[in-house]
Formats: sequence, C-alpha cells, structure tokens
Amino acid sequence: MASITETATKVAEASPNTNETPAELSIVVEFTGGLEMLFSDQRRHTISVPAIDKNNQPVTIAYLVQYLCEHTMKDTRKELFVLDHHVRPGILVLINDADWELEGEEAYVIQNGDNILFVSTLHGG
Repeated sequence: MASITETATKVAEASPNTNETPAELSIVVEFTGGLEMLFSDQRRHTISVPAIDKNNQPVTIAYLVQYLCEHTMKDTRKELFVLDHHVRPGILVLINDADWELEGEEAYVIQNGDNILFVSTLHGG
C-alpha cells in the first residue's frame, strides 16, 4: 500500500497546476497581400513560441516579429516585412480579428491560441 506522501506526489504529477504559464504558446500566424511570398508562399503557419523571452518577460508581438524573421521567414528580403526592427509601415496587423492598435500594438502579450494576421497594403505598380 502506498504512503500518503507517495500518493500526494503522484496526484501532483498527474494534475499540473493550470494557473502556471505554459513553456510554449501555440499560435496561428497568417500572411496576406503578398507577404506570404516571404514565408515560403505559405499563408497560414501554426507555430509554437516560447511563453517567456530571454529577459523572463511574457512574449509580445515585438518578440513575435523578430522570431518570425529568424525562424519562419525563408526569404532574405526582411526589409519588406520589418523596418528598424518594427513592422513596416503599410502592413496591417490583426490580433484575433481586431486591429492591433486596439490591443497595444507591439506591446500586446501573446496568448495561447491567438491568431495574428499580417496584411500588406503595399503594392508595386
């Protein structure tokens, strides 16, 4: 028969605290308006990002933009997506179908299950 301590340990291991921040966040990132060409001509990406950055802070859209450039973007023309480490002017960003200006722009803290959409309004001619 297991001791009370052994039983409590097994229950704790089997029932993780749901209030803890997950190590990674699963999000959907989409690109339209021509931006998909920078990301392997793939419009929709389901990715996992760390929940906490190297400074032990929750990850934000600013972090995501750099993460996308380093890990997801295959094209070398990063200047078509970012300018001075920020989303390039002319690219609309929607967070869960809401304009990112309503959500705090680059300071928005990413949540598990978020859908982030980048739409280029820049067109050649």
